[in-house]
Amino acid sequence: MIVPFFISHYGCPHQCIFCDQRSITGQSQPLPLPEEIRSTISSYRAVSPGIPAEVAFFGGTFTMLPLADQEMLLAPLQPLLASGEVSSVRISTRPDAITPDQAAFLVARGVTTVELGVQSLDDHVLTIAERGHCAKDVGYAVNVLRASGLRVGIQLMPGLPLSSAGKDIASLRAAIDLCPDFLRIYPALVLAGTKLAGLYENGSYQPLTLEGAVSLCAALLHRCMKAELPVIRIGLQASDSLAEPGKIIAGPYHPAFRQLVESKLCYYLLCLMADGFAGRDKCTVRCAPSRVSDIAGQRRINLESLAGKGIVIERIESDRSLSPQEFVLYDASDERRGNLLTDIEFNNEGELYV
Repeated sequence: MIVPFFISHYGCPHQCIFCDQRSITGQSQPLPLPEEIRSTISSYRAVSPGIPAEVAFFGGTFTMLPLADQEMLLAPLQPLLASGEVSSVRISTRPDAITPDQAAFLVARGVTTVELGVQSLDDHVLTIAERGHCAKDVGYAVNVLRASGLRVGIQLMPGLPLSSAGKDIASLRAAIDLCPDFLRIYPALVLAGTKLAGLYENGSYQPLTLEGAVSLCAALLHRCMKAELPVIRIGLQASDSLAEPGKIIAGPYHPAFRQLVESKLCYYLLCLMADGFAGRDKCTVRCAPSRVSDIAGQRRINLESLAGKGIVIERIESDRSLSPQEFVLYDASDERRGNLLTDIEFNNEGELYV
């Protein structure tokens, strides 16, 4: 159970060209006070008693807050950590806001996980995005955090100005080489009031299309799956602020973006498995229970696309003996097995090998 607190843009000395933290987090209030922190945790635990609680400070740059503010936010958690009412604490910060002393401070106050807003590991992309840090800062921060015993998450943002599918995949490869504990992938969106909106409106920036972002993120997710690197989120979480009319000017936003990505991977594998099935008897797919909706696709798009190729899937059967990566496709005369990890592959431009 995650108990979230939003410190939108607090501590950050930069205004990146894509940034509108109030819309992303849905929050714009001052830093939470100690009593608010205690009461919020108590409310969450009352609704879900017995479930371990993790306190998370999202948004902003936690380690660039004045030390007194960091103490104010973490001090109310100390007795709760000691009693076991709170099991862990996570924060978000910038790669250039980590030092050995800062890491030691976090560990001493019960922080267990640090998420780094990396966005890209290409220095040209970072410069045009006005991030204020370079790729070298990322490696240093990850090494310091890991040496301190902290879990490390990395956030990447494909589709920024000057980037490309090849550069975004290269950034992912560099991130994987740093051995983080998990990853988040947020394709760049054009939000009203940002510098990126100005670039879009004057024609100097073109964001990824929804289809392009889904295809690219499918390639990124596939590399993470093969590297056994957990991707805990793909695409921004829906919020009331993002839903405001005119807030998202352009870009690949979808409230169920991750399922589009997972479904795309399933579609690629099914196309490969179904080679030669066109025009034959109606087929059945067996898969793990968690994959049934991904195989069908949103609004059955995968099944309709396959039918357009002459491959009619009549049934999708749930089979608990299969892993989420394994599919079985069969008809009256043939059976084929496929595996998402081993049977499809992408090149360094995010294109599917066929």
